[in-house]
Amino acid sequence: MKMDMLVSVIIPVYNRMEFLKKAITSVESQTYRNYEIIIADDGSNDETIEYIKTIHHKYICLNHTGKPGRVRNNGFLASRGDYIAFLDSDDQWQPGKLEAQVRFFIQNPGILICHTREIWIKNGKTISQKKHRHKRSGYIFNDALVKCIIGPSTVMLKRKLFKDSGMFHPGLEIAEDYELWLRITAHNPVGYIDEPLVIKYGGHADQLSGKYGHIEYFRIQAIKGILEQNVLAPEQRMPALREMIRKCRIYALGCLKRGKAREAKEYGRLSKKYKKELENYPDLSNDL
Repeated sequence: MKMDMLVSVIIPVYNRMEFLKKAITSVESQTYRNYEIIIADDGSNDETIEYIKTIHHKYICLNHTGKPGRVRNNGFLASRGDYIAFLDSDDQWQPGKLEAQVRFFIQNPGILICHTREIWIKNGKTISQKKHRHKRSGYIFNDALVKCIIGPSTVMLKRKLFKDSGMFHPGLEIAEDYELWLRITAHNPVGYIDEPLVIKYGGHADQLSGKYGHIEYFRIQAIKGILEQNVLAPEQRMPALREMIRKCRIYALGCLKRGKAREAKEYGRLSKKYKKELENYPDLSNDL
């Protein structure tokens, strides 16, 4: 593999012109030059769409749904590259990001997905990541169950892997990345570059992650989906069941605090259902 493969950079956006300008500039500043940018606009109703029309990059305009997976998927369908990289419109790349990942794939031909370290900045302050000690490379499915440990803006992956994995869930408003990484890491090793090649910004009011105070609901739906697909080996299904039970209990307690007793009861029942299934795996319990 030569250092000349086309990388499709997909940037989803909704009403974020100023952020988008900086994101695009960070791509245009890459040391690796063989890329295309596809901007997927989720029905912006401010000056964002007018700005997009003035630049030379490919763009598609969609009716607004607020579903980031759907927006990214449509960007992918308009792309041509053998490798795909996603960049959220409020994030930025360091200049060597694409080059480092292309080089990684050349040196590791058996790996189909790679992510990097990122710098987190919230309200102008750098956030420490010292407490995040999850596994980042190899088979990371068990760690990926707990929370989203792969930032979308850090990823580059083979086109075929993204397509064969079913792409992002188009109906999820939140945790669509978490859900996809579960499907991918269940069957594929992950590469990791231990360099902070992405700057992730947080704290602004329009972030979807700040819209809900109970993101575990969406992660529960993601694990539920992968359990129902029956695509996990027993040694994977066990930790998935355990994490599902834990998340259901956490969410049920949150429902009680919010005065939603009926919903709390529903997730309590769901927890018991999966606990009953977990009891069918006694021989594996000491291995996980």
